[in-house]
Amino acid sequence: MTDDALIAAAQVSKAWPFEEARKLLKRYPDGKPGGAAVLFETGYGPSGLPHIGTFQEVLRTTLVRRAYEVLSGGAPTRLVAFSDDMDGLRKVPDNMPNQGLLTAYLGHPLCRIPDPFDKYESFAHHNNAMLREFLDRFGFDYEFIASSDRYNSGQFDDALKGVLRNYQAIMDVMLPTLREERRRTYSPVLPVSPTTHQVLQVPIEVVDAEAGLIRFEDHGETVEHCIFGGAAKLQWKVDWGMRWVALGVDYEMSGKDLTDSVRESGKIARVLGGRPPEGMIYELFLDEKGEKISKSKGNGLTIDEWLTYGSEESLGFYIYREPKSAKSLHVGIIPRAVDEYWQFREKLVDQPIEQQLGNPVWHLLRANGEAGGAGDKLPVTYGLLLNLVGVLGAGASRDQVWSYLGNYVENADPAAYPELDKLVTTALAYNRNLIAPTLVRRKPEAGEVLALAALDEELAATSDDATAELLQNIVYEIGKDPHYGFEGLRDWFKCLYETLLGSSQGPRMGSFIALYGIGNTRKLIAEALA
Repeated sequence: MTDDALIAAAQVSKAWPFEEARKLLKRYPDGKPGGAAVLFETGYGPSGLPHIGTFQEVLRTTLVRRAYEVLSGGAPTRLVAFSDDMDGLRKVPDNMPNQGLLTAYLGHPLCRIPDPFDKYESFAHHNNAMLREFLDRFGFDYEFIASSDRYNSGQFDDALKGVLRNYQAIMDVMLPTLREERRRTYSPVLPVSPTTHQVLQVPIEVVDAEAGLIRFEDHGETVEHCIFGGAAKLQWKVDWGMRWVALGVDYEMSGKDLTDSVRESGKIARVLGGRPPEGMIYELFLDEKGEKISKSKGNGLTIDEWLTYGSEESLGFYIYREPKSAKSLHVGIIPRAVDEYWQFREKLVDQPIEQQLGNPVWHLLRANGEAGGAGDKLPVTYGLLLNLVGVLGAGASRDQVWSYLGNYVENADPAAYPELDKLVTTALAYNRNLIAPTLVRRKPEAGEVLALAALDEELAATSDDATAELLQNIVYEIGKDPHYGFEGLRDWFKCLYETLLGSSQGPRMGSFIALYGIGNTRKLIAEALA
């Protein structure tokens, strides 16, 4: 396939990364002036540790970046991960050590608060390091920028002059969005108190925009103060708009909860003589009950939890899908995400280019410039693996699982199937922590007893090396026999799942029997009938 064919397919692709990338192509039909790189940005508030929302925003932005590179024929791009570490600490996170230390620094810029972990020069430096480690772990290609570096070094001073010059115009944008009480104290500029070193939320008066001089009340005293060199920061909506202009940001996406902020920051960017970036508003994740995920409630799912029970690729796959639709985020959705990822991955190699560009795996494999892996497949689905581990019990081991995989997989060896081996580990954890405590096998009822006995008799007469398809047909025929009283095959399968596996849902039974072994399956039936 030629580059021209790929570009032509990308120009009409309905995959959302290409739809987003076409906004940038429209913004710069002839490339960014001077051959400059198109700048993508993601933001991070370092008052807490990186989480799944951080991952999703960087991943999705990277997907748009790669799509733009395809559409533009390889135009240069950059991705900036920006940490807003000049913010004042408003609340001490519950999951931090040395709560008393942090409480004593409430209101201080995050970059000037001691590290409660006692490892870095400040609280923000610690969390910034965690962000970089987090992004590096997943291989993202990015540049890190800390707000404090730009403010303290004076690199934002010219932009701050622009804010002071256009002070009233910015107030005209912001005041109508505020409650009456807030309007009386609002200022786009937040000076850092020379006395307490806290970030102050006080009204200010511009004395000299070019010199950066402002006047304000600081604990009962009138102070004249230059805001340059890190002696002030901006309110975050103003800061966002200023940053877009100062850095030349061309693309930034954000959650639905920031819809109004995007609009207001865009107006401020225009006041400052710039142009707001292109972007996408994505929906937020919901918990198992359909409620908004909240860090204070602790009803979300962490990256580490997902990677304990599933794969990195499955997380990327789940995040890729339908970004403008609200989706649940809980451990129950992980197995399906793992299996769907591999289904799409297996299909990729045989798809025409138009379908490849709509395949999530095409985008995920290229998220960091890679293109391999198309056509790979797992010899066992994750759902089937979980059913096997569930029957083996909470004490099952990796070696034990691989011994059973030998019944089903040719040359079953962890070294030959490293991706499957990783999933064996996560399946063991998923079963041990989430499935085993809930499994309850019920007793079969009258007609079910007869059907299970018939299945046992058929299996006794079947060769140990029977195929999964043959075994599935045996199961089908028993379920369709009116003698046993099932209203449909669904009732028969439900009986098998609940009496043999202890679950309301399960795998293709032919595949399970082939994997678990005919003799072991007959033992399960015997236990159920006993």
